[in-house]
Amino acid sequence: MTTSTLTTEQIWHAVAAEQNSLHDMVSALSETQWNQESLCENWRNRDVVAHVVLSAQPRTAAILVGLVRARGNLHGMIRDTAIRHAKSTTTAELLAHLRATVPLRKTTLGTTPADRLMDLLVHGQDIAIPLGITREMPVGAVRVALDRICAAGTFGIRRTLAGHRLTATDTEWSAGTGDPIEAPIATLLLFATGRSLQ
Repeated sequence: MTTSTLTTEQIWHAVAAEQNSLHDMVSALSETQWNQESLCENWRNRDVVAHVVLSAQPRTAAILVGLVRARGNLHGMIRDTAIRHAKSTTTAELLAHLRATVPLRKTTLGTTPADRLMDLLVHGQDIAIPLGITREMPVGAVRVALDRICAAGTFGIRRTLAGHRLTATDTEWSAGTGDPIEAPIATLLLFATGRSLQ
C-alpha cells in the first residue's frame, strides 16, 4: 500500500479547508434540505452537521455522560448526541458553530487529525450525494483518510481488504488481497466506510 505523505500540519490545513467548504455548501441549503435524510441511516442533514460540530470540540465529561445514556454503545452515543444537539439548535446557530470550529485543532481521545479529516470528507458526501450535489474530495486528503482507516482497522476494513483488493485509478494507492475493485480514490473511500460504490 502506498501511504500518504502529508505532514500533521498539512492534515490540519486540509481539515480546515473541508470545514470551510462544508460550511459553504450547507449554508446554501433550504430548511427543507437541512431536514432531509442523509446517507447516514436515521440521520438528517442537520444531525450530520451537529455531529461535525461536536467532533471538533470534544468534551470528555459530555462523552462519558453520553456513553452512560447509550448504555456503553459508542455508535449509539455518537448518533444520539448529534440528534439531541441538532434538535436543540437552530440552523443559523449550527452554521455559526460550524464556522467557529474551523480553527480548532482538537481530537477525541484515541483519535488523530486524520480521523477528523476522514470524518469531514465522508460526512460531506453523506449530505451532498442524496441532494444531488457534486462535492469534490482532494486526492491527497482522501489518501490520508484511507491510510488512517487501514491503520486503525475501523469500519471493518480488515475484513473488506481480505475480500477485495482496492486500487485507485486516479492516484497511486492500493490495498487488500481479494477480488479487484478499481475506482477513483474518492469512490474507494466511500466503499471503505460502508457507502455504495454506485
